[in-house]
Order: sequence, then structure tokens, then C-alpha cells
Amino acid sequence: MDKSMWRVLIASIVGSAIEWFDYFLYGTVASLVFNQLYFVSKNPTIGLLISYTSFALAFFLRPVGGIIFSHIGDKLGRKKTLVLTFSLMGISTFGMGVLPTYQVIGIWAPIFLTCLRFIQGLALGIEWGGSVLLAVEYAPKDKRGLFGSVPQMGISVGLILGTLALSVMTLLPEKDFMSWGWRVPFLLSALLVIFGLWIRKGIEETPSFKKAQISTERSVLATV
Repeated sequence: MDKSMWRVLIASIVGSAIEWFDYFLYGTVASLVFNQLYFVSKNPTIGLLISYTSFALAFFLRPVGGIIFSHIGDKLGRKKTLVLTFSLMGISTFGMGVLPTYQVIGIWAPIFLTCLRFIQGLALGIEWGGSVLLAVEYAPKDKRGLFGSVPQMGISVGLILGTLALSVMTLLPEKDFMSWGWRVPFLLSALLVIFGLWIRKGIEETPSFKKAQISTERSVLATV
């Protein structure tokens, strides 16, 4: 297998890895931090429920994001679409790490956090499916099953990285963790995103999409 194929497989793994890294981070921090710093309520239970609702928001938006970006992928290409969604996902996750709290900007804090989660949910809708599609459309005919299974490895990678990052931060005193420690994993996600964008921008459009594009152009010319 040549270097270009390895690059494609790494690009597909990084996509699902950052997806599940974000999933673990938000789900854990929603129960530990967001209910106290963003979704503030006189009743702690209500604050926790609203925090969990924001976590669930992404799962309702994923099908919508899948429909929107799969259509864009068919029009503009797999590579451009996956670079776009990866960028949106990275920006929203990093934004959560620098977002001021309720104590600083009031009601705008949960509103902005929910908006970032909204963007994240839409981008997540295509990430896993797009990663699989990228791998399969690049795969040799006799290895499509193998290539298609590789993005699944990103799930474990993302969960492990998320667990390690938060575990290290929870070793801090509670005051430091609540003040800035929980933000560090969100900020570190930028490194994964930069690496993923570098990998994805270095690959060409998938051979299957190129063939479909050429076929469509010929059909258009034939009708002229």
C-alpha cells in the first residue's frame, strides 16, 4: 500500500477520532461544569437537566447535518465537504474552551454554548459517514471492506484521548479545574483539528467522485 493510501486511512481515522473526542468531552463536562458555569439555575437539578439537553441537541441535529452535507458532498466533492465540516467541528469545540461563563456575560453564555453545540451537531452528522465514504471510494476493489472498517478505529482513539485529557485535568484542585482546567482538553482539540486538516488537504478528490464528475460532464455535453 503506497503513501497516498496510508494518508487517506489516517484522514478517515482522525475524523471519527475528533468526533468521539468531542462527544466524550462535552458529555462529561456537561455534568461536571456546564450545569454550574453556563446553565445556572436556583434549582441544581434543573440546571443539570438543561445541560444534558444541550448535550442531546447534537444527536437530534446529526441527521439534519448528514442530509445537508451529503448533498454538498455530491455537488462539490468529498474532500471539500469533509474539510468544511472538520473545520466547523474544530472551531465550535475550540470556541467552547474560550467561551466566557454565565458569571461574566450572563444569559449570553448558555446561548452561545448552545449555538456552538448546534454547529458541532450539524458537522458531526457527516463526519463518520464521510470518513467511511472517503476510505471506501479510495480503496482497491478487493479491499473495500477493510478500508471501510478503518474509520471505526477512530472511535476508540477519540474516547481514549478524551479520557486521558480529562483524567489529567481532574488531578488539579477543584477550584483550578472549575476555573480553567476543564477548558484545556477543548483547547487541545485544536491540535487534532490542525493535524486532520493538514492530512485531508494533502489528499486528492476520491477516484469514484472524479469518475462520476466526468460522466456527468459528458452527459451534459451530449445534450447540448
